Amino acid sequence: MMLLTIFLAIVFCAAMAMMLISCVAFIQDNRFFSSAPKEAREVLIQRKQELFYGARAIGWTLFIISVLMILGVGVIAVWDGLRSGFTFGQFFLRFVLIFTIYKICDMALIDNFLLLKFRFFQYYYPEAANVMEGRKYGFNIKSQLLKLLVIFPVVSALAAWICTLF
Repeated sequence: MMLLTIFLAIVFCAAMAMMLISCVAFIQDNRFFSSAPKEAREVLIQRKQELFYGARAIGWTLFIISVLMILGVGVIAVWDGLRSGFTFGQFFLRFVLIFTIYKICDMALIDNFLLLKFRFFQYYYPEAANVMEGRKYGFNIKSQLLKLLVIFPVVSALAAWICTLF
């Protein structure tokens, strides 16, 4: 149980990172940046021209693959749990672990390293560089902690309850 759950969490993290990269580097549509800080969203310039010919097609392909990976994580997590006769507690633990590992990865690796240290977002959107300058750690910490400590456990409990109905 635990090994599959850890693997699913890693796949979930990889899918979310691929989704971010596809949206920022290839699709370049500001509508995908709702989780960016408000002050950064306010200075973004909508990109009308592709970065290079076919960039948006590549981006949408990666985006769709990442969505399919996320759905696959959910299907496999539920299917394996049903097949193994999971209890509510086991389903809850699986879901909350996947979400917790993802959120820690998001806060520590994606926000802190990819966006702040390596300046990935600022490379494609240099107009946001001044807004993000000087940040010591991540973005929207209150929102991140709300998801980690409240929303994800509630969603995990709801999903576990639904799974135990079958």
